[in-house]
Amino acid sequence: MAAMQVAESLPGGQARDVPREPPPEQGSGFRCLSARLCALRPDDSSSARTEIHLLFDQLISENYGEVGGVAPEDVSALLVQACRLVPLNQNHLVSKVSQLIHHLLNRLQLLQNALKGIQSLLNGGKMKLTQTEELGALLAVLKKSMFHGLPGLNIELPTVLYPTPLPQYDGRPPVKPQQSESNTSRPTVNKKKKSKVKSRKIQQEEEEEESGGEREAAPITGSGKENLREGSTPCSSSLGVRSLPVEGSSMAGRDRVSTRFRSASWKKVSSSESDYSDAEGGMQSKMRSYQAKVRQGALACFLSTIKSIEKKVLYGYWSAFVPDTPELGSPQSVSLMTLTLKDPSPKTRACALQVLSAILEGSKQFLSVAEDTSDHRRAFTPFSVMIASSIRELHRCLLLALVAESSSQTLTQIIKCLANLVSNSPYNRLKLSLLTKVWNQIKPYIRHKDVNVRVSSLTLLGAIVSTHAPLPEVQLLLQQPCSSGLSNSNSATPHLSAPDWWKKAPSGPFLEEASVSSPKGSSEPCWLIRLCISTVVLPKEESCSSSDAGCAAGSIYEPSPMRLEALQVLAHLAKGYFSMAQVYLMELGEVICKCMGEADPSIQLHGAKLLEELGTGLIQQYKPDSTIAPDQRVPVTMVVMFWTMMLNGPLPRALQNSEHPTLQASTCDALSSILPEAFSSLPSDRQILCITMLLGLNDSKNRLVKAATSRALGVYVLFPCLRQDVIFVADTANAILMSLQDKSLNVRAKAAWSLGNLTDTLIVNMETPDPSFQEEFSGLLLLKMLRSAIEASRDKDKVKSNAVRALGNLLHFLQPSHIEKPRFAEIIEESIQALISTVLNEAAMKVRWNACYAVGNVFKNPALPLGTAPWTSQAYNALTSVVTSCKNFKVRIRSATALSIPSKREQYGSAEQYVQIWNALVTALQKSEDTTDFLEFKYCASLRTQICQALIHLLSLASASDLPCIRETLESNGDMVQSFILQFLKSGAEGEDTGAPHSLHERDQMVRTALEHIGSIQALAGDSAKRAIMDFLEDTLTIYFDSSGSQVALLGLTDQ
Repeated sequence: MAAMQVAESLPGGQARDVPREPPPEQGSGFRCLSARLCALRPDDSSSARTEIHLLFDQLISENYGEVGGVAPEDVSALLVQACRLVPLNQNHLVSKVSQLIHHLLNRLQLLQNALKGIQSLLNGGKMKLTQTEELGALLAVLKKSMFHGLPGLNIELPTVLYPTPLPQYDGRPPVKPQQSESNTSRPTVNKKKKSKVKSRKIQQEEEEEESGGEREAAPITGSGKENLREGSTPCSSSLGVRSLPVEGSSMAGRDRVSTRFRSASWKKVSSSESDYSDAEGGMQSKMRSYQAKVRQGALACFLSTIKSIEKKVLYGYWSAFVPDTPELGSPQSVSLMTLTLKDPSPKTRACALQVLSAILEGSKQFLSVAEDTSDHRRAFTPFSVMIASSIRELHRCLLLALVAESSSQTLTQIIKCLANLVSNSPYNRLKLSLLTKVWNQIKPYIRHKDVNVRVSSLTLLGAIVSTHAPLPEVQLLLQQPCSSGLSNSNSATPHLSAPDWWKKAPSGPFLEEASVSSPKGSSEPCWLIRLCISTVVLPKEESCSSSDAGCAAGSIYEPSPMRLEALQVLAHLAKGYFSMAQVYLMELGEVICKCMGEADPSIQLHGAKLLEELGTGLIQQYKPDSTIAPDQRVPVTMVVMFWTMMLNGPLPRALQNSEHPTLQASTCDALSSILPEAFSSLPSDRQILCITMLLGLNDSKNRLVKAATSRALGVYVLFPCLRQDVIFVADTANAILMSLQDKSLNVRAKAAWSLGNLTDTLIVNMETPDPSFQEEFSGLLLLKMLRSAIEASRDKDKVKSNAVRALGNLLHFLQPSHIEKPRFAEIIEESIQALISTVLNEAAMKVRWNACYAVGNVFKNPALPLGTAPWTSQAYNALTSVVTSCKNFKVRIRSATALSIPSKREQYGSAEQYVQIWNALVTALQKSEDTTDFLEFKYCASLRTQICQALIHLLSLASASDLPCIRETLESNGDMVQSFILQFLKSGAEGEDTGAPHSLHERDQMVRTALEHIGSIQALAGDSAKRAIMDFLEDTLTIYFDSSGSQVALLGLTDQ
């Protein structure tokens, strides 16, 4: 912590211990000497020169390492006065002024080096910030150093910043440093202001970089509460710019705002406006440069700190660094936005924005608690309202910074920061208009002359259309007229003005046909889709500017980063707002074909990603649960045309491009997004082409390609037109089994998922009237699949979850002709033991859920010797153990479901086994609310529903030997069981769909069926158990029908 102590002992450093008043003599030497020097007037007499000599000697001899309380502005004022007093022809005095400047500025360099030391320790992992006191002390020093030398600001901080208690949530791990940071945070000279920057010598280039985009900051001061003191900027216009309008939708409005803004307080400092001589100005500039480097060092150190701690720890200090909306009459607190809005150095502004972006990155879960409220009369401000207020203030301040910024590099950082904010904010819980303001403000920057600004603007638009999509507010924004807010005199690519822009692009053979069968929709085109398509396919109308990195020599198109970002925005639109993208389906198909036919693999890759999103959107429209009206869907005929265009274009070549395996993998993913209804209508040669290419690529040596191919085959095997093709299913099975042996976990996980899908197909084919598939499917292949699934069930959880699903399906599929063969006996036993082991093991809950589901599937096969086989009791014991003790209620529900599947009494085994299952279910009902995890409580009702259904099912199959034990249980727990059965009859399943009956009639019919069955049992003489159980069921039904106002249903039952 030695490095932290340095920060407290420098000129401008404040005492860290706020409550302690500084001694009267602390800093008094400097202040007295400064006052004496400032009282002098320029005088060329020998006495005046002697007095100046003495004062300079005393100032140089001061020990600033032990004296605190000297503000940077006092140092600057002293040096300015010294330069005024010294005639340039007095070489000795000029030399002493230089010594004094060097003496004072060396103290700033010491602070810079201390901050670099802390940053080096953090980056090297040698400083472990595990204690709250240590982290709080570091953050307090960094916050103070961030504002070092900022004109007019003097904040007083406690020695330690303490975190605010936060609601419990899962934090994300620290973000790894990115190699590109050093490049994105180093703005260069702003060429727009070049005429106002004086020529300098080579050794002053660094100062030129700092001052190239500087602006004059309005004076602000700080108080002990880190707020702006009275007498500074009024609170009604926080930070000097609060009253500016920011939501203008036209460029004219933006120009008006910009003019007001720059004419007020953010003026560019020029030599003609300065009160200093050239020598004084150079000294002042050097001092500002040193102070700016201290602030930059503090921000760089803070960035390293952010990456060294967990996000859930960092967000405890949210209010110390992120602004909040000030209450009426209260000043604005200082924060990172203070630097963004007020710092005269463009590089420091960019550094502050980079830090803010790092804080916002990965903050979605933290910000998700935010919620706007109109109730302002609360005694306290809820945490959710405070976070919502902070989000609104961030939007406001960043939009003000966007309007005011003149440095292109810093402008890029502002837009990137906005994109991070948009990506993580919960707009579905906030009031409308935030996104509209961002949308309208960013539109003009799409035409900015700097390519980095244009790219980041598209990134921001992509963030808007992908956050919580679809949002009604964004839907309306996408439908705005295309010309709104897009005109810009600095445009680099003004080729979107014509409404019939697409006529410039080469028309494909499908466009005319597509116009005939397009779905009904809005006739108003989506301007963002038009912009992105034109960015990708149309040539630039102006040559690339010098800042257009990525614009290849001789290229007629936009720079590659612009085109890639435009393709990403199109993919976001296809994913979140498909109803708007579908109008351009065939045009987008032409774009994809063009992209995938280019030489740049990145362009090809993004084209494939767009194709996958469009294919997925089409599949979503035709799902059984889709809410899209049939006349609003893309017609199947058009989908067939779309995919025919893809398969006749460059897609097959991309799929076979072994030099770029990532492109191959993405093309496989795209090929798996074909609408099944459209695939069956493709020409047969195109269907064969798809299948042949996928089966061939399964032999690829590249794990990405092999994983994507395995997944695609798992999709195709579910297609109705392919699933009954025995040859295709067998070929797919062999390919998947080969991938299950791969060394790559990702390949094995995808193969296991596909094996699960393939076995689902086997079950579907069982339910068809035609038995030919079961008869023709190879028994040897079934054996291979069982062995591979058993082996995979011992793999990692990613593989195991689908391996047990496949085992359950395979055991369900086995025909009597298979089970009778001796070679199947051992593999069946081994398969069931693998399932039982997985049910009982402490594996991931998804794995155990799938295992319980698989055991239930086994119980559905009437050909298996359930009830008499040795594994029967083991399977039931595993399920009853889970239903009574598993921590996860969804797994308990699935276990109870499996226990209610057997349809015959003999399948439950002996009376002892039956009673053990009955008692376990009663115990599970008692413990249906016993959990320490509050997240499980929402499944309590579903669990009780499923257990009640299982108990009633057991009653409807009970034999005479089971009745005494049932009566015994009801005598001790009858009231509890009855109360839950009544709940089951009245309400049914809540929450998860467990397969329980939904209608009231179905539920009470189950109880009446059980009552009729118990009444039909021939009980032993003198056995009163039957009567007791019937009384219990009749009493339950009577209470239920009394409460529902109907007793008709009981007639005929009470006389039994």
